[in-house]
Amino acid sequence: MELRVLRYFLAVAREGNITGAANSLHLSQPTLSRQIRDLEEELGHPLLIRKSHRVALTPEGVLFRKRAEEIIAMVDKTEAEFTSMQNTVGGDIYIGSGETQAIRRITRIAKALRDEYPGVHYHLYSGNAQDVTERLDKGLLDFGILIQPADLSKYDYLNLPDKDTWGVVMRKDSPLAEKAYVERKDLLGVPLVCSRQAILPQREGNEFAGWFGEDFEKLDIVTTFNLIYNASLMVESGIGYAITLDRLVSTAEGSALCFRPLKPKLESGLNIVWKKYQVFSPAAELFLERLKSREFSGS
Repeated sequence: MELRVLRYFLAVAREGNITGAANSLHLSQPTLSRQIRDLEEELGHPLLIRKSHRVALTPEGVLFRKRAEEIIAMVDKTEAEFTSMQNTVGGDIYIGSGETQAIRRITRIAKALRDEYPGVHYHLYSGNAQDVTERLDKGLLDFGILIQPADLSKYDYLNLPDKDTWGVVMRKDSPLAEKAYVERKDLLGVPLVCSRQAILPQREGNEFAGWFGEDFEKLDIVTTFNLIYNASLMVESGIGYAITLDRLVSTAEGSALCFRPLKPKLESGLNIVWKKYQVFSPAAELFLERLKSREFSGS
């Protein structure tokens, strides 16, 4: 299986038809069609459903696209790392993070490093802890920022001094907005918009479920989300109240939304993590040195 053919397949999946993909690749349509059929024969499964003017992915094609994207991303990252070795003050740094204000501390370090070394470039990936650690384990990220509690057994890490405060984002004209804080009893019987991480079935490592206690299963969760921006639009439209962290949604004077913290107070610490025995590019190694030079504590 050649990388060239993986790129051909991804072009077809992206364009949705053979002709468009062939044009973007500067290939003839018969040549591209033959390459894709050879790939299907090699794998022993059909990857495309061919229609008159377009193609769709079979279930096997969807899986193969995901794997091909991961392989190509790893190849591109590896090539960039070796290219950067020719210049120890340049290269790419890949960082994954959930939504948190703690990223501001990381961005200050990133800016200072780039001011000194303009050849350094950053690639940011946003996702929840599962998304970030999956990409970290596959080598697609150099660093990940995780909200505690998190399983750190596979990683080296630094503790960030920041803490995120849990609370509820709601419309300013909603009944709960009249309160200074939100208690457990306030959340029973109202529609909730929750991150998928906050409603994991296991209580261990789920701070919100642990905070809420034995009535957690009685919550009326009408919407789940991965990242908060689109969820905040659901709140703004009146669908429900969002359980989230502070300072992620605009609650300025012109906003229709406000934030109220939970009571008892619930906070989450944060870690910046990387794989044990990780071999970094020169740029990522320099970034880690700058992280460690700050007064973070950790393992």
